[in-house]
Amino acid sequence: MTFVVTEACINCKHTDCVEVCPVDAFTEGPNFLAINPDLCIDCAVCVPECPVNAIYADSEVPAGMEKYAQLNAELSRQWPPIVRRADPLPQADHWAAVKDKLPLLKGA
Repeated sequence: MTFVVTEACINCKHTDCVEVCPVDAFTEGPNFLAINPDLCIDCAVCVPECPVNAIYADSEVPAGMEKYAQLNAELSRQWPPIVRRADPLPQADHWAAVKDKLPLLKGA
């Protein structure tokens, strides 16, 4: 089992989760974070740190978001690691509540 970043992260990109990851499994794209499943050790410390509840165990990803497991795997191989907290994207609070954001994902 690994953890997966899902839709709520798109256009928000809060990075509270990256600082607590003991293995630096997070990668950063233009408007989304991904978790490298090859590095994730399933510790779950990132889950409570996400203010928009975007991170799930791969076995608990909400219905309709299963594709995010594969997206995390693919994107984490393309994007650079992120290990330090940074400011969220502008208007992150607005985007946190928006649904069906997959078409807005940049760099996929």
